Amino acid sequence: MKQYKTYKDSGVQWLGEIPTHWDVKRLKSVISSHFSGCWGEDAKHDNFDRLCIRIADFDFDSQTISDSATTYRNYTEKQIQSCSLNNNDLLLEKSGGGDKTPVGRVVVYKKQNESEDLFANFCECLRVRYNQSPHYIAYLLKVVYLKTMMRQFYKQTTGLQNIDIPDYLGMKIILPPLEEQEEIVRYLDEKTAEIDDLVAQVEREIELLKEYKQAEIARVVTKGLNPNAPMKPSGISWIGEMPIHWSKRKIKYTFKERSEKNHPDEPVLCATQSQGVIPQAMYDNRVVVVNKGFENLKFVKVGDFVISLRSFQGGIEYAYYQGIISAAYTIITPNDNIDVGYARLLMKSHSFIQLLKTCVTGIREGQNINYDLLKNKFIPIPPLAEQKEIVDYIDHKTTEIDRLVVELTYQVEYLKEYKQRLIADVVTGKINVQPE
Repeated sequence: MKQYKTYKDSGVQWLGEIPTHWDVKRLKSVISSHFSGCWGEDAKHDNFDRLCIRIADFDFDSQTISDSATTYRNYTEKQIQSCSLNNNDLLLEKSGGGDKTPVGRVVVYKKQNESEDLFANFCECLRVRYNQSPHYIAYLLKVVYLKTMMRQFYKQTTGLQNIDIPDYLGMKIILPPLEEQEEIVRYLDEKTAEIDDLVAQVEREIELLKEYKQAEIARVVTKGLNPNAPMKPSGISWIGEMPIHWSKRKIKYTFKERSEKNHPDEPVLCATQSQGVIPQAMYDNRVVVVNKGFENLKFVKVGDFVISLRSFQGGIEYAYYQGIISAAYTIITPNDNIDVGYARLLMKSHSFIQLLKTCVTGIREGQNINYDLLKNKFIPIPPLAEQKEIVDYIDHKTTEIDRLVVELTYQVEYLKEYKQRLIADVVTGKINVQPE
């Protein structure tokens, strides 16, 4: 890609050299006015025609307000007058966030209806002067955010983050002539849209591979490896037909419960949807750490299954480690007539997860799996040798699928990084996109 003919030192460390004819100014010099938002009251009647833009409605990738913004609130006339938005206003996320998600995202407001939309008090409106492009400023401020430079504008560094607006508006930015700003915006809008389309295509391929993986697991654990095998009615509603040489057995005759306690020296485990049953020390997400009563926790061995809360991923997790876990959980261990690998695949299959929905107490995602109900349900039992063949097949198949998913995920990451580099290089003058 071509560069500009001549460059000069910008005097700003993170910008370095910029095209000679570009200016360096304070952000506040291009902002005609700025003001905070207001929250308003929850809509209780029919008078809720004012859309309240929240941080949650920010689509930072496209730098616009999400089309799904649907929070409407009641406002006083004074609030409406003080924090109404104009088309192409910039909204700055000025408070909230955390260490992993710093505040400072900026999006461009697009008017969505005839009435004035308002915005929440976690945001600051930056109204750009008529002789500057708000979209160029938004692209430039996106680079500021992605370069993790926001901390210098924080009023505090712990708890809620709050941007010091005067400091933020005092930052130095670079400004090409307006016509050049608009050309940069046209170029980036087109190129980033192309990249976003590629990302969406690759992400769809990833989803299709994951769906295929789950469908293949569900097929072979309930129908076997031979598509031409004679079939018979299984008598199990969530299975339908199964190979004629398979049997069925109630779960309580296929697994036995483990209620062993008094192992206080074992590591404390937690049941996770993403990683199975692992030590609490290995789990990144926040958990309630047990620090007393270790002797009352249940003992778990490698190869056991822990029945926790029902979720869209099942709720019966495989134990990869030995240790102790909450006595509220049911621990089951496979008998000799079922291979532990086959049981692990079966319990994560879509069909089995549908079965779990019929064996719960509680509501929504707080549903507990009732083992007294579950243990009397039938499951298919292939011959033991065939179970092992199924496990070997799935291990080989999923290894190939997982390899493809990793490769495609790298493509997505590369495309997103390329998009960020492209935006940064164009808005800071490292690449010249002006027509000849």
